[in-house]
Amino acid sequence: MTATILCVEDETDLRADICEELVAAGYEVDEAGNGQEALELLRGKRYDLVLCDITMPKMSGLELLRQVRQEPGLGELPFVFLTALAGRRDIIAGKEAGVDDYLTKPIDFDLMLITIAARLDQVARIKGAATRDNAGHGPGLRAGLLGAGEALNRIAVGVFLIDSERKVLFRNRRAEELLDEADGITLSREDLLRGEKPQQTQALRDIVDIAIARAAAGDRQASGAVALTRSSGRRALFAVACPLGRGPAQPGEPAVGLFVTDPEWRPHATAEAVAQLYGLSPAETRLAQALVRGLRLDEIADEFGLSRNTVSYTLKNLFRKTETDRQADLMSLFIGNPMSLKDG
Repeated sequence: MTATILCVEDETDLRADICEELVAAGYEVDEAGNGQEALELLRGKRYDLVLCDITMPKMSGLELLRQVRQEPGLGELPFVFLTALAGRRDIIAGKEAGVDDYLTKPIDFDLMLITIAARLDQVARIKGAATRDNAGHGPGLRAGLLGAGEALNRIAVGVFLIDSERKVLFRNRRAEELLDEADGITLSREDLLRGEKPQQTQALRDIVDIAIARAAAGDRQASGAVALTRSSGRRALFAVACPLGRGPAQPGEPAVGLFVTDPEWRPHATAEAVAQLYGLSPAETRLAQALVRGLRLDEIADEFGLSRNTVSYTLKNLFRKTETDRQADLMSLFIGNPMSLKDG
């Protein structure tokens, strides 16, 4: 399942940028402006990780962390500080309170995403080891498949992992987009997939049921496909069900993979394609586009509500990722005409 992160930061613009980066990376994100708001959210919802500023009104990050470590069910929650304080005394205080990691400001978004992914992976491995110890067998299929979530998010096919009761356990980013469109396929409150018409819902259930039976029997053959017509008049979606595993699925384990293709889907805009090609974060992509429009650094800072230091830091990252002799090519891909950053 998609990891859910709580971002706690009192600086509104920085919090918005951090949340945007996290959402773009495929995480679900909630936000809070101080420690007190964060504590209320943590008591009402399960999170996989907390990103938290230290110096905040009402309740500081250190106070929040101390509270969290004492709360039932929250003691092991991964906690990462975002801070401009990098002194030895501050680091010691954070470690004593139980912080897992530090990220210093201005935030390097690439480092932030790597840190989060590594921390979540560590938690998953620990939980996986505990599950193997308790069950007396190797890592479950669910852990293996869900661990590939980021890779699944990068493909153009909607992927749904379904258990033996037909409930959806996982859906990749493209599957989320298809559900958001609500045009040909939807998800019920019980996490069951539906077509737009009763006969298509039944057809989906049929191919999933066949795949569940084949998975239990160790048969890896695909169980069939169904065309899901759309009320918008666009060409029908195409869904194929495939058994997973080699035997009856354990409770909470995926038994079937349902792969949904949209014949009318086209890749995203050029800016996003270029961003992926060069490994740019959303903030770096916006900066590159602003440079193409001829904006000065102070104008960019004003337009995006950022400090000059943050803009300068993002610019350094942009230049670091695009070698000098390729920067003109990068800009030309955004606007369709060659240009050189050195001329600007």
